Amino acid sequence: MASEQMADGSGARPLDSIDRDILQMLRTDGRASIRSVAERVHVSRANAYARINRLIDDGVIRGFGARVDHERAGQGASAYITLKIVQNTWRTVREQLRRMPEAAHIALVSGDFDVLILVHTRDNRALRELVLTKLQSIPEVLSTRTLLVFEEETLDAGAAGDPGPADV
Repeated sequence: MASEQMADGSGARPLDSIDRDILQMLRTDGRASIRSVAERVHVSRANAYARINRLIDDGVIRGFGARVDHERAGQGASAYITLKIVQNTWRTVREQLRRMPEAAHIALVSGDFDVLILVHTRDNRALRELVLTKLQSIPEVLSTRTLLVFEEETLDAGAAGDPGPADV
């Protein structure tokens, strides 16, 4: 399903307005019941259930999660860290970054640097330790730049801890 290419060869199935409405609703409230989704988008519960399952099977919906207040979770320091890495070492570096519990988002990007990482740490001392000890000790990392986050707002993480829509 998600790994199969669609008929047009693009690997993606076009979404109609109902699919887009369902996605927007689940972004806002990942715990929304099938009943409330169906009522909001004006389809039957069976249709809403089938559409959500298709979106999951097609890989459009990759999962459901919780929005975390990092300060309340004991992670008072957040930063974006840019990395310049040795050419053709992305996969090796990515595997090392995935093992770091502080890393919340990892991206290979274009521009003046190669990798962008969002991290959350207990405090600035832990952030300093992460950058100077963990990241700069990766042999493929040529340089780092740290951008301290003063305030953040998560826009696209709709769930509040439930595995997905419930039939309530």
